[in-house]
Formats: sequence, structure tokens, C-alpha cells
Amino acid sequence: MRRTPALIAGGGPAGSIAALLLAKGGTTPLVLERSREPQDALCGGFLSWRTLESLASVGIDPAMLGGHAVRRVVLFAGRGRAESPLPAPAIGLSRLRLDALLLAAARDAGAGVERGVTIRSAEGTTLHTGDGAAVTGETLFLATGKHDLRGTMRDAVVGDDPAMGVRVRLAQHPALTRLVGDAIELHAFAGGYAGLVLQEDGSANLCMAVRRSRLRGAGDLPGLLRVLADELPALGERLAHLGGTPAIDAIANVPYGWRARGTMPGVYRLGDQAGVIPSLAGEGMGIAIASAIRAAAHWQRCGPDGAHGFQHALRRRLHRPIALARLLRTLAEHPPTHALLLNGGRIPGLVGAAARWTRIDSVSTRSASRQ
Repeated sequence: MRRTPALIAGGGPAGSIAALLLAKGGTTPLVLERSREPQDALCGGFLSWRTLESLASVGIDPAMLGGHAVRRVVLFAGRGRAESPLPAPAIGLSRLRLDALLLAAARDAGAGVERGVTIRSAEGTTLHTGDGAAVTGETLFLATGKHDLRGTMRDAVVGDDPAMGVRVRLAQHPALTRLVGDAIELHAFAGGYAGLVLQEDGSANLCMAVRRSRLRGAGDLPGLLRVLADELPALGERLAHLGGTPAIDAIANVPYGWRARGTMPGVYRLGDQAGVIPSLAGEGMGIAIASAIRAAAHWQRCGPDGAHGFQHALRRRLHRPIALARLLRTLAEHPPTHALLLNGGRIPGLVGAAARWTRIDSVSTRSASRQ
């Protein structure tokens, strides 16, 4: 059995940032990542201004990311529309590019990175891989995103009509660029919502959170897209650039609004393994990166024994952004409440305030260690 002081399950943004900081601090962490090559991921595509600040605080220059500038948030509900400037510029950036850059930075800092490794299960701080091997760490940093790992399953209750996450990519087109521009768009509809933002290559990332009942009513995912294109004029204009047979990524039973109550000895839960913010807030990447910064700082002070304290502190910090995003999600999914959202867009600063309140702040190493 191989042993390492810091074992990281997952090479996405949370795992990569944790590895980067641990390596900079003098530890040699080991990252196990299931994909052999960088891939686009189901979730992400938007980095808020607060997330860019977090990246800058650990030495990742936002200017080198090369994302598409985003300055506004636009809400579509039925045939209504509301708009507000963001508190500060953000970017649209594909997970393909983001993940590749962050994992390369971790490797350059001295972290060990092994790709193409399937993790079958966890037992305490030991990971069992698909080839029958076992790797154990003094500490395990769990950064597997929305995908649960046997042995560390989240204690989430998804309910009778759970949500599923769906992503499609719209090809670059001048008309699509004119429609979306420098905005992140939110399209609300009965039983779900969609977020749309341009990426660094001019394509558009469309992410949806949809109740299972909506999918059943439409028959399948392509059918659901056709229904929504007819139901929502603004979204229909954008979906016209989807193409004939789109590639659709999906994950079922996403526990939006969940926060980890605790953890196991020596296990630090990061990103979606610590808390799942409804995706209309656009802060999933922010939570992944901020949680990794906090975890690395806390571990450097407290080691494996600090896992419980870290998890409880992070749960408290995630309460407000996740609770507010959950309220906004409820309003977005129910057409009778859409007027509240649209009226809010006409109250100066309210949409911008909601954007601020659903962020998780960048924390310095010293202040994170005190939490």
C-alpha cells in the first residue's frame, strides 16, 4: 500500500488548488484524477469577481486565464426581463481550460499528479482504485465534485422530485455573441432554470437545473430542450444555435442546498462535497476554490486532526450564500413568483446585492487558519 501525507481525490478546481497550496507549503501531496486528459465538465463555465480574487490570492493571475468578460446579469422569466450590472467584472471560462491550467500549476509547484486513475471507494483516508491498488494518506482531501464516492457518500435527501444538472454547448456564432454579449443570463421556468454565458472561444455554456418531473413530461433531454425553446422565447433564440444532435451532459439527483454536517477523522471535504449551491448563483467554482484555500491553511495549522473543525467552520460560512441561492431557486422554479424576481430587477442594486450575497469570500491563509 502506498502512503502519502496528503491524498487528494479529484483534480478539478478544488483538488488542484489544495494541491497547489500544500505543495507551496512544503508538503508533497498526491492527486488522483480519473480523466486521462483535460475535459470539459458538467458544472462551471463562470468565475465571479470574488473567485478571481481568490485565484489571485494564491498566485493565479486572472489575466492569464483568457476568459470572456462578463459585466451584467440578465434575468428572463416568462416574457419579462430584468438586468443589473455585476458588482465587478467576472469571466466566462470553460472547465476544459480552467482545470488544465490549475492542475498544471499544482504539478509545477511540486504536487504529484496521476491521471487516468479510477477511484472505486474510500475507507477512512484510504482510496481503493480500479486496478485493485490502495493508496492511503495521513489526510484525505475529498474533491470529487458532484459525484459521490462509495464510503464517503453525502447524507443528502433529494426528495420525490429531485433535480438533475444538464449542460449543453452552443457553437460560436455572431448572432449568439450579439444576443448574450457581456452578460450571464438566467432563464427561469416552471420546474427549473437555465444559466447561459459565453466562453473564451466564443461558444456558449448552457447549464440547467431541472426537476425530474419536467424531464418525464418531455420524454427525454432533446425533447425537453425543444419544449423549453417553444415555452421561453428568449431561450429559444439562443437554442437556435444548438445544432441538430447536441451532446448533452447530465447528472441525476443533485442535492442543491445541501451542506456537510461533519466529516470523518482526517477527511477534509471540499467543493460540492462540502456544500452544493443552486447553480443559478454562479458560485459553484467559487465554493470549490475558496474551500480549498481554507482547507490547505487549516491543515497546515492543525493537520489531520483539524478536519472536524474545518468542516464545521465551512458549514457556517456557506449558510448565507446557499440559503439565499436556495430561495432564489424556489422563486425561479415557480412562475407565480416570477413577478417578484422581475420587480426586484427594477429596484436599483437589488439584483447586484443578491449577486454579492451569494458569494463566498477569499480568505487569507492566516485568517482561514483561525477559523
